[in-house]
Amino acid sequence: MAPRAGQPEQRGPLLPGLLLVAAALSRPAAPCPFQCYCFGGPKLLLRCASGAELRQPPRDVPPDARNLTIVGANLTVLRAAAFAGGDADGEEAVAGGVRLPLLSALRLTHNNIEVVEDGAFDGLPSLTALDLSHNPLRALGGGAFRGLPALRSLQLNHALSRGGPTLLAALDAALAPLDELRLLGLAGNALGRLPAAALRLPRLEQLDARLNALAGLGPDELRALERDGGLPAPRLLLADNPLRCGCAARPLLAWLRNATERVPDSRRLRCAAPRALQDQPFLDLDEARLRCADGDADGRGEEVDLAGPELEASYVFFGLVLALIGLIFLMVLYLNRRGIQRWMRNLREACRDQMEGYHYRYEQDADPRRAPAPAAPAGSRATSPGSGL
Repeated sequence: MAPRAGQPEQRGPLLPGLLLVAAALSRPAAPCPFQCYCFGGPKLLLRCASGAELRQPPRDVPPDARNLTIVGANLTVLRAAAFAGGDADGEEAVAGGVRLPLLSALRLTHNNIEVVEDGAFDGLPSLTALDLSHNPLRALGGGAFRGLPALRSLQLNHALSRGGPTLLAALDAALAPLDELRLLGLAGNALGRLPAAALRLPRLEQLDARLNALAGLGPDELRALERDGGLPAPRLLLADNPLRCGCAARPLLAWLRNATERVPDSRRLRCAAPRALQDQPFLDLDEARLRCADGDADGRGEEVDLAGPELEASYVFFGLVLALIGLIFLMVLYLNRRGIQRWMRNLREACRDQMEGYHYRYEQDADPRRAPAPAAPAGSRATSPGSGL
């Protein structure tokens, strides 16, 4: 049909363009990787729980995947570029070292991971949440978390208790480059101190240190938790730690009372030592009770010094109780003095009668007139007067 007068003629193949758009939109989605479950499509959530036979991350994860969960595998060692194409078989990473450019959440719990090498998470530029909880980590590379500029959440709960001081030192080095980290989970790791690098993270919002072996926080650690330049100070979770309530705990007690909102579980803090303060709420203590022995500045000998006042108070209370009992006894004696006198008089008379009875029997037994007659000789025969003999 000829165009009307004054109407511009349509140019260009409109129908082929629409067909190309429809073909692009109808492209089939990438299949779900072997041994994995996909929820809402592979790009939304992948969950791989394949048991001990899965010894390395799956190789066929779609490149547009956003969330990846691997639980219950036997990964043991996360080698360099484990998620960028490199593995123990010598295969090289994909071009540019990025195979999962959109992956934002990676959960690797309960996978028996013992070693995390340097650069294990290379090739994940969009990763914001990483969970390595419940793995028996023994070695951690100082550059294990390098190449994660967007990481906001790192969970290492119940994962560091077997590594000892060496693993804690490596963790300090591994946390140093994570300037954008907001959440750090270190619960259940038997830590005797908090990693220094964790306290210095500039944008950290919450540090979970529950269920550890922290006896307290020193002045240096408390100062490291403060922030300059208007940045908000991080929240700290400290419940279920064996706090030692000696003189070394005074800075922590003063800090908590001035910034209770910084420790949401502060009301759950309890003293584990000394015995005199065991299981006492930490915030309810008086600083005067946080004492140390003479010459003991680190708070290790406060138990001896704290036991003295407690025992002294117990002795005073015991003495008061005994004095009260004695006073009551004297009052009872006074109120019953007449009855007691009558009882004493009756007792004295009874004793006198008893003694007189003993004396009378003694006199009777000692009288010679009451001695028995001698017995007649054997063979003698009694004779009567009229016998004539």
